[in-house]
Amino acid sequence: MSCFSIPGLGDFPHGCGLVELPRCSDGVHIVGQNGVRSVTATGDRKVEFIAYDTYAMAYVASALGYPAYYPVHQTAFQKPVKAVLMDLDGTSVRSESFWIWIIEMTTASLLGNPAFRLAEEDMPYVSGHSVSEHLHYCIQKYCPEKSIEEAREFYFEHTHREMQEILEGRGKKGAFVPSPGLKDFLLTLKAHGVKIGLVTSGLYEKAWPEILSAFDTLEMGCKPEDFYDASITAGFPLRRGCVGTLGELSPKPHPWLYAEVARVGLGIPFEERNQVVGIEDSGAGVASIKLAGFPTIGIAGGNIEQSGTRALCDHYCRSFDEILALLGF
Repeated sequence: MSCFSIPGLGDFPHGCGLVELPRCSDGVHIVGQNGVRSVTATGDRKVEFIAYDTYAMAYVASALGYPAYYPVHQTAFQKPVKAVLMDLDGTSVRSESFWIWIIEMTTASLLGNPAFRLAEEDMPYVSGHSVSEHLHYCIQKYCPEKSIEEAREFYFEHTHREMQEILEGRGKKGAFVPSPGLKDFLLTLKAHGVKIGLVTSGLYEKAWPEILSAFDTLEMGCKPEDFYDASITAGFPLRRGCVGTLGELSPKPHPWLYAEVARVGLGIPFEERNQVVGIEDSGAGVASIKLAGFPTIGIAGGNIEQSGTRALCDHYCRSFDEILALLGF
């Protein structure tokens, strides 16, 4: 089978899920011009890799009008592992269906149609990215006359109501379920002195109750903030009457959440990045880890296959037990 190469990422067989393009979607980089050897996108078109003879860079698209370019760093997993960086939704806690349901209710409110349902083809675009990007996708497809601001008002109204219902024991059943094997995985890493970072593109007010609920269910015997060596979310929402934090324009697949939790939160210098691994179940998360410069372990159950990013994973595992064996524990 013939292959193509992207410096820093490796060789890929045709048909692996990545899509070869004649030019970058911003029109700046064209194959065959100014040294550009190839332009290759992830299957969901969220990230495009522009390859030259000896290096490559990544173009991260933005539904909100703020794209960015990043260097592509070569990764090569090295033992002993110093740190494991873990995604929250889908990887640590099975909650994607809950947040997709919130997006669905938000779109129904925008349409004034309580019977509205998302289509199967919408799934890769309403998980794994920022709230605003999820909402932007739904607006563009279903109600282009509406605004992001209107959508966010409905989104937070539904979120606050449903989260309060869950906290009071009346909420959606099975909203936040710990992933199989999570407790043993976390305790094994701790027993071997491996630092653990929790990373999510979710806003704090929606993400933290998830992991609190999971720790309670697992009977971990401590609070998440006392267990994890570092945790990072997309911060607090920027909306009327609130002081927000940066997060909606710099979530996965941008590298900043993974880069910050490792370099600032865990104190691991960039030169030691190959002894750090990131675990993700989403295509956006896989791209985020790779662009931050860390070896990437994909875990089954999310949208990695659908998003065309499995080829970017250094390893792909079906369970936490497989990951522990890979890490040498």
